Amino acid sequence: MPYLDHAATTPLRPEVLTAMLPYLREQHGNPSSLHGPGRRARVAVDRAREQVADVLGAEPSEVVFTSGGTEADNAALRGVLTGEVARQTGRRGLVTSAVEHHAVLHTAQALAADGHPVLILPPDARGVLTPDALADALDASTGLVSAMLVNNETGSVNPVRELADVAHAAGAFFHTDAVQAAGLLPLDVDRLDADLLSLSAHKCGGPKGVGALYVRAGTPFAGIQTGGAQERARRGGTENVAGIVGFAEALVLAEAEREATGARLSALLGTLRTDLVAAFGDRLVIHTPPDAAPHILSVSFRPAPDPLDGEMLLAALDLDGVSVSAGSACTSGALEPSHVLLAMGVERDSAGATVRFSLGHPTTSADVADAVASLTRIVARLDAVTA
Repeated sequence: MPYLDHAATTPLRPEVLTAMLPYLREQHGNPSSLHGPGRRARVAVDRAREQVADVLGAEPSEVVFTSGGTEADNAALRGVLTGEVARQTGRRGLVTSAVEHHAVLHTAQALAADGHPVLILPPDARGVLTPDALADALDASTGLVSAMLVNNETGSVNPVRELADVAHAAGAFFHTDAVQAAGLLPLDVDRLDADLLSLSAHKCGGPKGVGALYVRAGTPFAGIQTGGAQERARRGGTENVAGIVGFAEALVLAEAEREATGARLSALLGTLRTDLVAAFGDRLVIHTPPDAAPHILSVSFRPAPDPLDGEMLLAALDLDGVSVSAGSACTSGALEPSHVLLAMGVERDSAGATVRFSLGHPTTSADVADAVASLTRIVARLDAVTA
């Protein structure tokens, strides 16, 4: 039963569970407490912070633990563009792209409703924000540019370093949502030139409900969650010790295996792409460019002559034991086609019949072969129904 939806979530790795178990059982202290159990919990959080910082090439003090990627994205945008920070910098404007995760886009819409200057730029045909398009959009009001490293629906990779350079030249800070890049692309923050960077544990073999926001030292930032002095007063609330320990363990493992995993998944994805083209020919529309991340392949089906029902397609695959999605898991159940594909100019009839395959650590060549065989049978069956 192929599970090919790793961009939505990954299985918890056994090594990660082992690292977490002591903090789910006997090591139950609150890291803010001064007694022995509290100090032991604090040591665990501090060690995890050092591990995450090491993967990023950052200082531990620059890592803020969050409840996941969505909170990290929200905190990045609001922490730089609102409140006392905005009053100090005088720059309340945001520039981002139309293919971002909804954690960024919905926050951008909320900021616009509050009177912030917000520009949402279209991508090119590959789903990428180009440095030239960004440069033309920036002005003296722009306080932050947010552009994801790897698109969660198509796998397209933004030229983040070039985009960051453009933002900095205009006096703005730069944030990247790197949730889909962990364990697959380098995350060195100096190489990326990012001022803020978001991560989520459950995308790289860690637990759900924990993530991190990197905030470069010197970046004006105000925490948006108050109620305590945790995380250097940048994120109030008792730390999720077991989750944080598991996140760090997962990220360290993923980084250590990154090159080998990337090569293996790239080969599997190449086979998947080739086999799908052989099965469906010109009817298949491939949205993932060749230079994309090694784990995501997004495809759609042209009408022949009638459009395929995308919901029936996914439901039939599920009944056949193949777990995939149409796009972001955060929009599951939505009848509308993917906002990412529509922004890329994909026709609605095709965008509505989309399958996103996303591979991960446990994926095998048999999984890929079974998925192609299942999809071939199901498309033929659905075509017969509408004929």
